[in-house]
Amino acid sequence: MDPVQEYLKELHEIRSTGAGVPETSYYPALSSLLNEVGKTLKPKVRCVIQLANRGAGSPDVGLFTPDQFQKASDTEPLLGQVPSRGVIEVKPASDDTWVTAEGIQVTKYWKRYGLVLVTTTATFW
Repeated sequence: MDPVQEYLKELHEIRSTGAGVPETSYYPALSSLLNEVGKTLKPKVRCVIQLANRGAGSPDVGLFTPDQFQKASDTEPLLGQVPSRGVIEVKPASDDTWVTAEGIQVTKYWKRYGLVLVTTTATFW
């Protein structure tokens, strides 16, 4: 199964339980999708969920390249690294991504990281 099909299947399974929370329950599925797609890029891109505050708040996801890790097996980037491929702000499916994208939180991320993707796990802006 390709990464997008697997992602959609995981979203459906989580939602169908009725036990998930609107945003964070979907992080593992999003992480799997981003990392699978990231493996095909040059340079490769790896996502890290729940970034530490680097002066603009804590984005939900950071996108890093291999040179930002000590070793390929490391799960956390080197201290002080800013995600070279940008950040992602995840919101519940009921939210309007356009409203979020124009908000103060995303504006702070834009000023700090330069690249920001806003998603409801179903729409990406």
